[in-house]
Amino acid sequence: MSDQPLDEDEPKPRKKKKRRPFWQELPILIAVALVLTFLIQTFLARVFVIPSASMEQTLHGCPGCYGDRVLVDKLVYTFGEPEVGEVVVFKRPTTWNRPEFTSSRSDNVLVSWVESIGGLFGLAAPDEDDVVKRIAAVGGQTIECCDEQNRVLVDGKPLDEPYIFWDTTMGDPKQTQFGPITVPQGMLFVMGDNRNNSGDSRSQGGGGGNGMVPVDNVIGKVRAIILPPSRWQGVGDHNSQTLSVPAWQTGIPAGLGIAAAWPTLWLGRRVRTLVRPR
Repeated sequence: MSDQPLDEDEPKPRKKKKRRPFWQELPILIAVALVLTFLIQTFLARVFVIPSASMEQTLHGCPGCYGDRVLVDKLVYTFGEPEVGEVVVFKRPTTWNRPEFTSSRSDNVLVSWVESIGGLFGLAAPDEDDVVKRIAAVGGQTIECCDEQNRVLVDGKPLDEPYIFWDTTMGDPKQTQFGPITVPQGMLFVMGDNRNNSGDSRSQGGGGGNGMVPVDNVIGKVRAIILPPSRWQGVGDHNSQTLSVPAWQTGIPAGLGIAAAWPTLWLGRRVRTLVRPR
């Protein structure tokens, strides 16, 4: 046995932390996931189910079909105002007298809770009456219908609306006459793409001021269809107050990007060569 004294300054070996079993970590993972989901749904984005046919065929919500699940950007209007042509989700104004849908929840408390959670993810119909429409006019503009070609007019100019769908079961493809109506500041005039089968600013609450939607009621902008997979696509915000440009002009940005790619790459290499230490 050695008589050499032990070095008290010598570091002691660390004990390895024992990992928790998965069944103990699972509740923590679920709790973190729920908190993150709450934060994302509250401040960034949320999935909504389309429960009515008023936006056919931009968004599917027809009776008997699988309603689209759409991703709604809740952050965009923190930095700007809703604009013409954008498809938005908003809380139904108190002046509107025709609900978009009737959501049925189970009498069973547990099943009802599961349905509510599913509604947050767009897996079940939401329990609140949120509405999706397209903005046709904003505060300060005057809107009316229609000219001789059955087009809505804003400030005397016809709207360019390639997204309009006519439900043949609702009669002739002709828009109901209204206006002229001046939209107050802080309000929106919204319409469904399924133009002859949509309860919107033209008729809700008797039309006029009662049909307007307060900007403060807007929840967010519809960005994309995420379910079903066969319908994956972005949702455009075609500005109906600007006539469509020719198809060849829409390729200009892409052409400029391709043309500028090589000079940009060459310049980046030159800068790296100059700043690289010898």
